[in-house]
Amino acid sequence: MLLSTTDTLSGFEITDYLGLVMGETIKGANFVRDIMASVTDVVGGRSNAYEEEIAAARQNALDELSDRARLLGADAVIGISLDYETIGSRSAMIMVTASGTAIKIRKI
Repeated sequence: MLLSTTDTLSGFEITDYLGLVMGETIKGANFVRDIMASVTDVVGGRSNAYEEEIAAARQNALDELSDRARLLGADAVIGISLDYETIGSRSAMIMVTASGTAIKIRKI
């Protein structure tokens, strides 16, 4: 499955537009990560724990998007957009949404 943020794929012709596909995931941060992130905030630097959590959430959303496109018979998804939101009373969870257009393609 080819995934792209662009609306075309170099070297391919779009033969059919199959519709909008989305993938969503919500991941919660745990107590240990919260403590480590607080320490990082105080002393400065990057929070690897949160970066890893965001990367995993992004990959989960893209995997779900790919699975839904595959069910439509797609070869690729173009125009992918990613959105990140914190949710929950303490913003303790992150939601990642991936959306794009499922297409069929033919190599030029």
